[in-house]
Amino acid sequence: MKVIIQRVKSASVTVDEELISSIGKGLLVLAGVGKEDSEKEAENVVNKILKAKFWPDENGSQWKKNVQDIEGEVLCVSQFTLYGKMSKGNKPAFHEAADATTARRIYDHFFNKMQESYKAERVKNGVFQAMMEVELKNDGPVGVDYRSEDAAVTIEINTNLPKKEPKPPKEPQDTNKKDESNGTTTLEFTIPPELLQ
Repeated sequence: MKVIIQRVKSASVTVDEELISSIGKGLLVLAGVGKEDSEKEAENVVNKILKAKFWPDENGSQWKKNVQDIEGEVLCVSQFTLYGKMSKGNKPAFHEAADATTARRIYDHFFNKMQESYKAERVKNGVFQAMMEVELKNDGPVGVDYRSEDAAVTIEINTNLPKKEPKPPKEPQDTNKKDESNGTTTLEFTIPPELLQ
């Protein structure tokens, strides 16, 4: 899954000029489902979102409290366009996004798990596949020093990042020394202490 999280003072979703959902202080979560995603990825992302420390504590120390600690709200919005790529031409391609049936199943699991893991009444939803208008008020102006409590927060979580290639095993170093001047080779080896007694 790809998820964009924004710390907000408020956010809302409107469809056909009808207000569908709105939240106060909390998180706006745009969630996209990829071809290879499963319910397991959705559950892992939910855990990360709810535990992520985006707010300061009472002493002003940054990155100390999560959305549950501040009793904030969460607005989830399905967003397949997070998988858009523009590697060729001027139009985005969405080949890595899951098909609509799979995406709905996994997104619904994601949303339901979010409600189960937090408080259902504090977790709101958009409308899958609808033309949604999303409005938000960022919690802090963009461009402020990240250590400031006024800093806006926008974070990406991507469960589909390529895995690092394992490092090849180190080859044993050749401890043999060759004297280029006379063409001879000196061999070095260690004798176990017990053989020296």
